[in-house]
Amino acid sequence: MLFLCYPKCSTCQKARKWLDEHGIKYTERHIVEKNPTYDELKVWYQQSGLPIKKFFNTSGMLYKEQKLKDKLPDMSEEEQLRLLATNGMLVKRPLIVKENLVLTG
Repeated sequence: MLFLCYPKCSTCQKARKWLDEHGIKYTERHIVEKNPTYDELKVWYQQSGLPIKKFFNTSGMLYKEQKLKDKLPDMSEEEQLRLLATNGMLVKRPLIVKENLVLTG
C-alpha cells in the first residue's frame, strides 16, 4: 500500500498513527518531495470512482491563491490532472493507494 502524505499535516499524522496501531504495512511517500505524476494521478482517479475535485486540496493556500474554485469548472479532466501533477500541495492528502482502492483525505 502506498501512503502519500505531507509530514506536517495533522490529518496525515493521524492517518499514519492509525495505520501503525492497526499493523497495516505501507510505503510512505512525501507528497511534495515526490509529487504524484500525471500518469499516476490519471490511473488513481480512474480507479477511485471519485469526482476529480476530491483530489484537490480545496482548503490549501495554493488552491485559494490560484483561485481554482473558479477555474476548475472550465478545465477538462486532463487539464485538472496535469495541474495536480505540478505541485503536491494541490493534492488532497493523505492519499492511500492499494491495488484497486484509492482513498483521499
